[in-house]
Amino acid sequence: MIQRIQSVFLLLLALAMLSVLALPLWHKVDGLTHQELTLTAFGFEAKGLQLPAPGPVWLIGVLAAASAAVAAFEIFQFRSRAKQLLLGSLNLLLIVATLGAMFYFSSKGEQLLNIKLEGEHLPGFYLPTLALLLNLLANRFIRRDEQLVRSMDRLR
Repeated sequence: MIQRIQSVFLLLLALAMLSVLALPLWHKVDGLTHQELTLTAFGFEAKGLQLPAPGPVWLIGVLAAASAAVAAFEIFQFRSRAKQLLLGSLNLLLIVATLGAMFYFSSKGEQLLNIKLEGEHLPGFYLPTLALLLNLLANRFIRRDEQLVRSMDRLR
């Protein structure tokens, strides 16, 4: 059923991962040259700076969108808890890959601008961590439902 608590967690997970697509993830400003560099889910936005291509930054957006899509699909697989758990495991891998890509490209961004200054991680950077926690909670409640169903089968 869609009104179960794990469905709420999965919906919040999907919203968190969709927010990663809209919010900036990392920002760095060089006070001397007034150059700014911002990492978003689909690339670097530079002000006063010519950028060499640091790699496929759009990978962050693709992984975040895939994770949100898997979570939305997982909500409607309530009849098959085993499939939900499998999709939860896949989502775990997608979220960890998103976090890894974000760390990788923010470290690449650190090297593009004055190395002595540190950039700051913006709220969008921390949303996959929240999504990871929500995914773990959803999987826990899915397992709890599965155990309840199995215990009821034993009583029959």
